[in-house]
Formats: sequence, structure tokens, C-alpha cells
Amino acid sequence: MMCATCKGKGQCGLPFCPVMKRFHAQVKTAPVREFMGYSPSLFIGSYGYPRVTGGPLLIDDADDPPSWVASGLGIDDIVDIRARTIRGTSQVTPYLSALQELAISSVPLDVEVRFARPVSFDLTFDGTVAPVGLSGSLEKLKVIDNPKVDPSVDRVTSDTDLGAMGACAELHRSGVDVYQISHLMSGGLIGRRRKVVPTRWSITAVDDSVSVALKEKVARYTPVDHIRMFQHDLYGNRIAVLLLPGDWRYEMIERWGPQSLWSGDAESITVDREGLKKKGYSPIAGAYYSARLAVAEYLESASQCARVIVIRNVSSDYWAPLGTWVIREAVRGAMKQPGVPCETVDEAVTRAGIATGFLGWQQHSTLLPDIRHQRTLRDFFT
Repeated sequence: MMCATCKGKGQCGLPFCPVMKRFHAQVKTAPVREFMGYSPSLFIGSYGYPRVTGGPLLIDDADDPPSWVASGLGIDDIVDIRARTIRGTSQVTPYLSALQELAISSVPLDVEVRFARPVSFDLTFDGTVAPVGLSGSLEKLKVIDNPKVDPSVDRVTSDTDLGAMGACAELHRSGVDVYQISHLMSGGLIGRRRKVVPTRWSITAVDDSVSVALKEKVARYTPVDHIRMFQHDLYGNRIAVLLLPGDWRYEMIERWGPQSLWSGDAESITVDREGLKKKGYSPIAGAYYSARLAVAEYLESASQCARVIVIRNVSSDYWAPLGTWVIREAVRGAMKQPGVPCETVDEAVTRAGIATGFLGWQQHSTLLPDIRHQRTLRDFFT
């Protein structure tokens, strides 16, 4: 379990981390001191908060996970893109205006960048943010293009009386995906008290804020009338989602199998659940909120309510931590399927176990016993 705690920081004492070594092998960008090209987004670090550093992400590829999935890119392809990506770092204040232009634009912008010294390999993992292979201290940042701004983004970012949670919900309702919303939050462009927010924090905050608004709507809808099981596999993340009749409740069970990334020789299983309210931060971390968002999006679009169980089984095929977007897109992928109808809870349990390869998952569920044994008002009228 050392790997799960260390995440590439060298705490094991080995001369190199096997996972880090694989990333090193992907780096093909020569150390450069100047960059002219596209910047698809920004990155704000969390170290030393509130005195954080940040800058543009620099790569002539889209920083857009849904397009990676839609294009059929494999994990090696994505690692190659991220290993070549350069993260500019500097005190944020001198470059805030330029960074906000990058955040507010719906398309990548052409930039000119000069670094204080040639960029260097500087990779760390945290599981929430997609890794970046290179970084350099900024000496100059100039945005050449004019940002292309969606009308709904312009409206919400201009409203300084709208709180951050309300802004996230309004932007999502207007069709702006969570990826750009997190850029806007990182750039300090939404909310009443505006300030830059570390990227890893903004990702989970946006997932949480949007899904809270969605589940409040979902809770008022009519429950699904039968059990269905949805499944999807993305980069070694095998997902099963069970929708069961009843009021809104949500549970996620996450398993990292033996020899999977960060798990070592033993499996690691984490469980968390909620009703209408969530107490505290989930021990599953950002994946919990990303999965909840994807299911809530589906239920809101279908105008239905349900008791939800998400099972995630991670295999050794997932050899690089790409960020919580993988879970979000994996669950979205599952919910795009028609779903398998199940006659009984037992049938749903069996199907989910087979779909994920995690046959004993039900032993860890705390929601299943409630579903099996608690009677609801609906039971007295059917």
C-alpha cells in the first residue's frame, strides 16, 4: 500500500519509481526557452495556498478529455500528449489578465511565452488533475488572439452578485461543460468574492456544485419503475451503475485490484454514500463527485429519481493516473448505454459483479441492506 500513499514521491527508497520511469520515456520535447503556439487552458497550483503559482498550459493539442475519448485515443496516446505539455509557472498576479483570457475562451488561443530558463521535466501525480510532463518559470506571456466567449459564459462571469455554486449550476444548465467551468473557477472569474483557485480544487468543487444542484432537482422526480444495470470500461476502469427504485441515495464502491496502479500486492477497497445531504469530504476523493455528476446528469435528463450504486474496479491496465475525468467520462459512457433490465436485486448484484470483475462487491455495500429490508411508502401503494 506504500504506492497508494506515495504516488511517485520516492518514499519507497527505490532509485526510481516504475510509473515515473514510464512517463520519462514519453517525454520527447527538447528543453526550450521560448514557445509560440496554442494554449488550451491554464493551470493553478495548490502549493503554498493562498500564495500560489500558475500559468498557461502549452501544447498544440486540445486539452479536452471528451474529445480524447471520442477520438479513440488510448492511454499511451494521452500520456504522450501530457508528457509533452508544458506548464508555465509564476506568481499569478502579473499574468492574471492573460490567464483569464485563456480561461474564458471557448477555443485555444495563440500565445507567445518566454521562460526564465529552459523548461524541465517536473511531473507529480495526485489523481485529480491530468499529469503534465514539463514546467518552466515564466518571464513573458502574451496572448495574441482575441478570446471567443460563449454568451452564457459572458453573462455569468459579468454577474458579480451570483455565488460560485449558483454560477456553476447556471453555466452547466446553459450547456457549458464542467471542464470549462473549472477553468473559469480557477481563473477567479465566477462567484461574489473572486480569487484564483488551484486547479485540482476547482475540478472537484465544480463536480460537487453542479451535481448538488442536479440531485436537488432529481430528488423531486418520480423514481424509476424497475432496476437497470449500466456498464462501461475505460482505460482499465470497469464501471457498473445500478439504478434502483426509490428516493435519491448514492453510494460508490471503489476497488483497486492487486498489481493495479498504487495498490501493490493487496487490493484496496473504499466505500462512501449519501442521501440528500453529504457530510464531509469523501474518502474516495474526486472520483466520488465525478461519478455522482455523471449519474445525476443522466437522471435529470430523464426526469427520474433513483437509488444509485456505482461500482468501480481498477485493473493493472490503468497504469497512469490521468485524473478524475476518466471516472466522469467512464460513467457518462455507461449512462449512454440502454442499460440491462433486472428482475431482482440479486440479479442486478450478479450482473454488476460480472461486468466489473468484482464479484464480492455487495459485501462492502451499506446501501444494499437498506434496499433489501427497508420498506418505503411506495411499497404500501403497489
